[in-house]
Amino acid sequence: MLKWSNSHISNVAGEISLLGGLGLWAATFPQIRRKTFELFFYAHHLYIIFVFFFILHVGIDYTFIMLPGFYLFIVDRYLRFLQSRTSVRLLSARLLPCNVVELNFAKTHGLTYNPTSIMFMNVPSISKLQWHPFTVSSNSNMEPDKLSVIIKSEGSWSTKLHQMLSSPIERLDVSIEGPYGPQSNHFLRHDTIVMVSGGSGITPFISIIRELIFRSKISQCKIPDMILIAVFKSSLDLTMLDLLLPMTGSPSDLSNLKLHIEAYVTKEKEPKTDNSKRVRSILFKPLPTDKPMAPILGPNSWFWLAAIISSSFIMFLILIGIITRFYIYPRDHNNYEFSASTKAVLNVLAICVSIAATAGAAVFWNKKQYSREATHVQNIEGQTPLGSLNLRAYNGDRELESLPHQSLAQATKVHYGGRPDLKRMLFELKGESLGVLVCGPKKLRHDVAAICSSGLADNLHFESISFSW
Repeated sequence: MLKWSNSHISNVAGEISLLGGLGLWAATFPQIRRKTFELFFYAHHLYIIFVFFFILHVGIDYTFIMLPGFYLFIVDRYLRFLQSRTSVRLLSARLLPCNVVELNFAKTHGLTYNPTSIMFMNVPSISKLQWHPFTVSSNSNMEPDKLSVIIKSEGSWSTKLHQMLSSPIERLDVSIEGPYGPQSNHFLRHDTIVMVSGGSGITPFISIIRELIFRSKISQCKIPDMILIAVFKSSLDLTMLDLLLPMTGSPSDLSNLKLHIEAYVTKEKEPKTDNSKRVRSILFKPLPTDKPMAPILGPNSWFWLAAIISSSFIMFLILIGIITRFYIYPRDHNNYEFSASTKAVLNVLAICVSIAATAGAAVFWNKKQYSREATHVQNIEGQTPLGSLNLRAYNGDRELESLPHQSLAQATKVHYGGRPDLKRMLFELKGESLGVLVCGPKKLRHDVAAICSSGLADNLHFESISFSW
């Protein structure tokens, strides 16, 4: 049990690897993952212990069985690390009275993404270790120089962020990883898109609506009709509908769009307006070192990724060949007495050095290529109030309205004191293909799924968008 063989299998390393794997597995139970997510998240760093001591246990020869997956994981993890080291340029924020914040970041035109994409965000002033996923609400075509996320104050981290933004602030240090998202806009294949949201579940649908606003302006193809069924608890939550349009958008953006909104306020039986609460717009003053968000490997990411994988693997073969010929072989002389653990560590070290060298070179090259565009973005910002020292003069409040812009108000019907009859509403819709997208509480997603799978309507195609990690 306690034997660490010099040239054969190490029992101790295998036992340590097993303990690390069991600890990682134990943290995946739903009761732990959902109630104490941070424990679940940090426990997954035990993969380092699991993999490292597994390699020491079985030796490098058997480890090469899992080399493809292990190699690709290290490439991905290192690229994500490089991206997360940069402080991104935070331009502005909108604070809604329902404790919702919209953050707007500068980005280069080469950074593109599809609706319902997510990204991870870190605010060092709150926690240097915590990275939280948020749905991207902006559209990379409609807003080529800006990326937006919407954050609801529900946990301790998001509550601290809201409190920081509610006080006078000129800059916020933020790091980003992503965005990641679907490869295609599959929802466009339907004749009608029905979006059912509960509370902050409206966030991914904002990106879909903005995508269709953009397509309605430039495309001659048929745009699906849209029905948004949004369920809120209070009248203040109705201000989330304001976010359907970006800060620079205009009501005319909806003129070519067939959008109908059914909003339900469940906790109130009549409209309520609190004039003491307003929608606040905040403009930040970024530092010159803050960079617009950009693709870590540039616009031709697939080409660069293939180049990193192939060139780093060739470099690894050359390095391990040199190490074997000039370090291992002279000490081993084919007697197989060289430490198997040391040989495994040298192979892993060669893999890491090869990936770090090639990936670092690729990232550095692409940074030079889009640095001019980043400078151009900063120069444009310098000509706006963002470059002014007197930011408070531009951070104005706007009176709270129970409904958003006039064009949205005309498309919106608000119901108070009840929940939507989803079964009736879905079955009454006509069309050959109805895409039913739902995002919100677990019970809401299950109810909509049961309706679509009941077999009473053949034209309903269900898809759930969940924030459960």
